[in-house]
Amino acid sequence: MYWLILGVTGGIFILVMTTLILFVVRYRSRGRPREVEGPQVRGHNNLELAWTAGPVIILAVIAAFVFWKVSDINGTSQAAESAPAREQITIDGHQYYWEFIYPNGAISVDHLRLPYNRVVRLRIVSHDVDHSWWVPALGGKLDAIPGKTNFMSFRATKLGTFPGQCAEFCGLLHAQMLAKAEVMPADDYASWIEERANSPLALGKETFVGVCAKCHGLAGTGDVGPDISQSPLFADRKGITSVIRNGIGTMPAVGQGWTQAQLDATIAYLRLRFAQGGGGGGGQG
Repeated sequence: MYWLILGVTGGIFILVMTTLILFVVRYRSRGRPREVEGPQVRGHNNLELAWTAGPVIILAVIAAFVFWKVSDINGTSQAAESAPAREQITIDGHQYYWEFIYPNGAISVDHLRLPYNRVVRLRIVSHDVDHSWWVPALGGKLDAIPGKTNFMSFRATKLGTFPGQCAEFCGLLHAQMLAKAEVMPADDYASWIEERANSPLALGKETFVGVCAKCHGLAGTGDVGPDISQSPLFADRKGITSVIRNGIGTMPAVGQGWTQAQLDATIAYLRLRFAQGGGGGGGQG
């Protein structure tokens, strides 16, 4: 679409500027006194009709091409869509983090891993308020809306890590709802999701950093949220589960929709980091 529009507008620019220069040279004063009018040029009906109809036709062609391409902007070829290598990853928007659930049940927070040169289908949902998934390098925005599931398909053809963010104002810490998408070689991707599915401590730590620390600070000593570094709640399994699942006060229900494995991993990491030795020892975890 960009190349078509550049070509059309570039051609019009050259035509207009060439004509302008020709007219400046052709009808210059040649020493004629300023008060004397130059030779008069009568209008040309057919020419005027042509330069009225021409832009209409050009705009119609551009619009038709754009609508044709936009209809498939998030798609891939039919053959690719039906290929068995297609990967579906769920993106779950929460206040104020992104959670990614992979086909084997592995989970990551705020850091999406993608296989290189393989068709990926993103299933985008939300558990609380409207969010908008957006990694500019990987395509346009797509909303995460409670009660609605949206899909986006693409094939990442460049290795690297690409920044993203929530593009829909979703509350107090909206600016903290950042993400990054890392495109990895297929073998590295397969190894990572296998390792993550069997590493509860890594999941617990990533959940703490991506979810809890945004409000309570990495040391747990408070920021937007209160100090949790010495909280007696860590010893109360039922109480901490209720707070994570349902929220309390101004704290949203950050763990709504979590699997039992993720909840267990997070509680275990919180206890390891803070319950023994308080915030001082946990700050180094």
